[in-house]
Amino acid sequence: MRPLLAPWRERPLRDGQEVDKVVGLKLGADDYLTKPFETIELMARLEALLRRRPSSAQAGGTAYHFGDVLVDFRRMEVTRAGAPVDLSAREFKLLRHFIEHRGATLSRDALLSDVWGYDEMPLTRTVDVHVAGLRQKIEANPRSPEYILTIHGLGYKFLG
Repeated sequence: MRPLLAPWRERPLRDGQEVDKVVGLKLGADDYLTKPFETIELMARLEALLRRRPSSAQAGGTAYHFGDVLVDFRRMEVTRAGAPVDLSAREFKLLRHFIEHRGATLSRDALLSDVWGYDEMPLTRTVDVHVAGLRQKIEANPRSPEYILTIHGLGYKFLG
């Protein structure tokens, strides 16, 4: 029996080698390297993968973008339409919490606990005041917000 020859190869393939490559790639592998291989080839393939990979800011690791607002978590900076937005440390922490829990309805008690660190829930309007201030700074129309919504009787929801 004649060995199977791939059209681009001069030498016969081992049983299943081509199938292993195809299955690996179809299952989501970015590349497939057969043994034996040279370290220099492995390094070149890794460099090529890193060049194609989006930066962490684009992937959502250190920055988050919604509407015309860009939040850079590493630098703790917020810009809106390219202009810097001056947030207090608490406002930045609140915005980060909203972004990390986007789509979820967060109660005032949960925000007081998670953002302010309160163990007991005092009667306070501090969450409402900080949300209103945050809306003034990031919403195009704070009276009709599109990112931080009030869910009456429950709390707030971030839709950025």
